[in-house]
Amino acid sequence: MPEEQTPPEARLGREVARKAERKLRARRRGRHPLWFGLGMFGLIGWSVALPTVAGVSLGLWLDNRFAGPPSWTLTLLFIGVAIGCVNAWYWVRREARPRD
Repeated sequence: MPEEQTPPEARLGREVARKAERKLRARRRGRHPLWFGLGMFGLIGWSVALPTVAGVSLGLWLDNRFAGPPSWTLTLLFIGVAIGCVNAWYWVRREARPRD
């Protein structure tokens, strides 16, 4: 039966059952230890820091080799920060996703 034709009570029942199952899975899995949080914090930090430092390093090298009006250092700094933020977002989303 399509979702539009399903009675609201049945949809509500499925939704409640789905949330209850998710809560039970979380209880079985338990809480993450403190070390998990610290490790995740470090992972996020490095995932932003490495592309930023790489961008600045490459930008400095390009500015020394090809002097000109565009600042390669600033350009690649912003690109490195953007890549790092996307990378950090990926890791946070991955850890927030429920695992079956």
